[in-house]
Amino acid sequence: MGFKFTRHFLKKLEDLFAELDYTVRYEKGNFQSGYCIVENRRIAIINKFYDTEGRINVLLDILATIDVDQDKLSEKMQDLYQELRKNYFATQEEE
Repeated sequence: MGFKFTRHFLKKLEDLFAELDYTVRYEKGNFQSGYCIVENRRIAIINKFYDTEGRINVLLDILATIDVDQDKLSEKMQDLYQELRKNYFATQEEE
């Protein structure tokens, strides 16, 4: 199953981050990679000028690098995370 990079999917990713106790903020700044993580505060700051697809790609990039405690997630978000791991992160590693 592929994901459509829509506002609805972006909202799901934002909800997933919320369940992981991460705050997602969209702001302007000098981002080399389009985002920065304030690790000790669990804040992800993303370039506010990105379109929906750009924001989704950045959130997926971040998600691939953080430790996810799946026990913290609701069943619905666990399913989403598993789907992402199977379909998105696997293809990223192959590239």
